[in-house]
Amino acid sequence: MSGRWPAEFRFSRRLLVENPGTLATVQDLGRPGFASIGIGTSGAADRGSLRLANRLVGNHEGAAAVEVTWGGFSARARGELRVAVTGAPCGITIGRAEGEMNTVLTVPAGATLRLCRREIGVRTYIAVAGGIDVPPVLGSRSTDLLSALGPDPLRPGTELPIGPAPPAPPPVDFTPPAIPAGDELTLRVIAGPRHEWFTETALKTLLTSPYTVTTESNRIGIRLDGPPLAHREKWEAGSDAVVPGCLQVPPSGRPTLVLADHPATGGYPVIAVVVSSDVDKAAQARPGMRIRFSLLS
Repeated sequence: MSGRWPAEFRFSRRLLVENPGTLATVQDLGRPGFASIGIGTSGAADRGSLRLANRLVGNHEGAAAVEVTWGGFSARARGELRVAVTGAPCGITIGRAEGEMNTVLTVPAGATLRLCRREIGVRTYIAVAGGIDVPPVLGSRSTDLLSALGPDPLRPGTELPIGPAPPAPPPVDFTPPAIPAGDELTLRVIAGPRHEWFTETALKTLLTSPYTVTTESNRIGIRLDGPPLAHREKWEAGSDAVVPGCLQVPPSGRPTLVLADHPATGGYPVIAVVVSSDVDKAAQARPGMRIRFSLLS
């Protein structure tokens, strides 16, 4: 799909991308229900931050927004826009004025919204009142990098049409989702579904050793470096269903933590699964951060 949308999707209010930064995509809550035909859910990697951004501007929680990876994003408003920026904290400017995270901001017509690069977290969300109104694919406007469904990643010159703005909402009572800071993050897991395919010490190793987020990480998954988790001498590789949070273990023994753009099935055994409420935190883990896993009984 090209960076410019068909004429029928060019409404009077638009967001014109000037600089997408390292990676910027359109994301909503994904397209569940298609695993039987090999299509994963996709959607925002940090779903809590997406939901909050939409609530702040009066959208329904699943409206499409912009997910910005590593900051460096800028876009010009075509028409006055009501926006909210959530997720990984970053500096915000609107023209020459500064903006605040997790608040409702007004971007005047012709003004440029800029997000600086950040030192904490990975992904920031920009919701616009009315939602990003690009053509849906299988009921979702999300960009799926693995299957190439949905709109292309944003690039300079991409025009994002904005839907009709809802009335301004009353003040939202909220606590912003916690963005991992510091050098270490603990994620809760449940064992299985294939932990019996590993040696008796493998699960203990996972739960007692730190693992480091590598640079080989994206929306599909986070490759971790640390003590290998040994398979039993004989195990039968199969194709199992995959969900965000699965810890797949390839023959190298070093796990991969699956994220939003995961395949519907995978051939590596899953030793444990990060609980869904902690997957958003995992999606904000930066390369070099240590991750520890805690068993949820």
